[in-house]
Amino acid sequence: AEIQTGTRAIGMGGAQVASGNEISALPYNPASVCFIEKSQIFSSVSNYLAGTKHYTMAYGTKVTPSDFVGVHLFIFDSGDIPEATENLGLTGKQFKFQGLAARLTYGRKMTDRLNLGATFKVLRESTTSNDLSMMGVSFDIGSNFDTGIYGLILGMSITNFGPEARYSGDGLDVGLENSEDEQKKTVSHPMPLTFRVGLEKDIINNKMYQFKVTADAMNPLDYSLFGSIAGEFSYQNLAFVRTGYQLGHDTAGLSVGAGVSFKNFTLDAAYADYGILENTVQFGLGYKF
Repeated sequence: AEIQTGTRAIGMGGAQVASGNEISALPYNPASVCFIEKSQIFSSVSNYLAGTKHYTMAYGTKVTPSDFVGVHLFIFDSGDIPEATENLGLTGKQFKFQGLAARLTYGRKMTDRLNLGATFKVLRESTTSNDLSMMGVSFDIGSNFDTGIYGLILGMSITNFGPEARYSGDGLDVGLENSEDEQKKTVSHPMPLTFRVGLEKDIINNKMYQFKVTADAMNPLDYSLFGSIAGEFSYQNLAFVRTGYQLGHDTAGLSVGAGVSFKNFTLDAAYADYGILENTVQFGLGYKF
């Protein structure tokens, strides 16, 4: 529920709460759905940290001049992991850890300057052997507001608001003898509640060139306050160059990205440096119709 996704977002260091303007930005701010002109689909694949991968698929549409809906599916795949016993001995077997986040979003243009959005989300994590799993639900709310002050756009969101969840399954069996219940019980844990606030401003905006800068501050429940700054340069909305930097993060640092738009298609790529965890590369394809 906290892994950064969206090719444009990764290229901009995750600074999307004010700058998100497409369906791929729903995990950062559900009000982003209000920037869909008609209908939009998006798909991406990322080679993530330590040999893991994640995928996204999203669809959004404009229902009325003021109402928008979107769906966003995120899938995480750990790849093969050697199975080990409690004594760290390898069994010779392998398993995978998989994660799923399914979002349903509704957005509304309240005025020509204020957009609001809300997301209902189902989360599931499990092993391929299905002996360990967790399922939970949560909600996101967000806003995007044109302040009218020096061209500043203000974005705010609260994500992963919901009841606590816990892991269960036979995979927690610790093999105790003479015990009526050998299942090791786990305690419930809160969802990774995160508050985001961000600002965006156009520095250059004419028929040929556009350049915008944006900055986000993020305060997760399970991590210290950190932030990101980013810039995006575009030429006639046909070619894009992006960069971002995360501040106060233990591993994430510089990121870069690029994209091209041809007719109704958009192709994007992004690279992010995670220090000792090496790097991640993502590719995304979008279509507007």
